[in-house]
Amino acid sequence: MHQRYVEDLGIRHAYIKLGTPQLNGKVERSHRSDGQEFYQLLSYKADVDLEIKLSEWERFYNFHRPHGALNGNTPYEALREKL
Repeated sequence: MHQRYVEDLGIRHAYIKLGTPQLNGKVERSHRSDGQEFYQLLSYKADVDLEIKLSEWERFYNFHRPHGALNGNTPYEALREKL
């Protein structure tokens, strides 16, 4: 499902060699932020609550949270600059 979705968007999905997270630094850093700023602080009662909270986190992370690696811009702002 994921592969078809990204292909429909014209995105080429590249895989890294198994056991080499250092080759995937941006994704690994994102996972670290997710863990530190979302999952560790999370408390929920049902999967529906989790879906809502995850959606809120993704919106905050991509549209409102400044990123040091993006010169203080949000991912959305950085993307708009490239388009």
